[in-house]
Amino acid sequence: MATNKENMIAGKLYMAGGEELARDSKRSRMLTRLFNNTTEEQGQYRVELLKQLFESTGESLHVEPPFRCDYGSNITVGNNFYANFDCIILDVAKVTIGENVLFGPRVSVYTAGHPIDTDVRISMLEFGTPITIGNNVWVGGNAVINPGVNIGNNVIIGAGSVVTKDIPDNVIAVGNPCRVLREITEDDKQHWEKLKEEYYRDTEQ
Repeated sequence: MATNKENMIAGKLYMAGGEELARDSKRSRMLTRLFNNTTEEQGQYRVELLKQLFESTGESLHVEPPFRCDYGSNITVGNNFYANFDCIILDVAKVTIGENVLFGPRVSVYTAGHPIDTDVRISMLEFGTPITIGNNVWVGGNAVINPGVNIGNNVIIGAGSVVTKDIPDNVIAVGNPCRVLREITEDDKQHWEKLKEEYYRDTEQ
């Protein structure tokens, strides 16, 4: 017979609570409390706490307090991850975040779901659906990423967007519900490479 935790990770209905999940939740609350009470002089300690909290991380990560999550142990982030203030990740299912990902302030990532049927919902059964975010993704402030969403590589999600469906590679997507606005083109690359060259040329003088 599967435990509540096993059902939760498998995306099946589970009952929140129980000894094992309560222990995991308490550990998460402790680590996030310690993290959120750190000061700006404790950068390395912040990283150490995040590495304890998350399932795995890249070498370079920076999260601005305050940060909240359900368990932390279901979150994987790649190298060069940055999350601005007030990030929330409800990780009752796996959250996989690639390399070079930037979150603006108040980005919310929700794997948690509740049954549509009222009788089942009030019985306190719930479920989670994994979320995957690819490499080189920038998520604007106050964006919400909903359960089961997959965001591709090289994507920009506009501020305030509510992402309810998968987003393909190499696009800018905005709105509620979030939709593809346009592709990111070679012209975009050339424009920003030119500005980058100008920056380095001007700052070297």
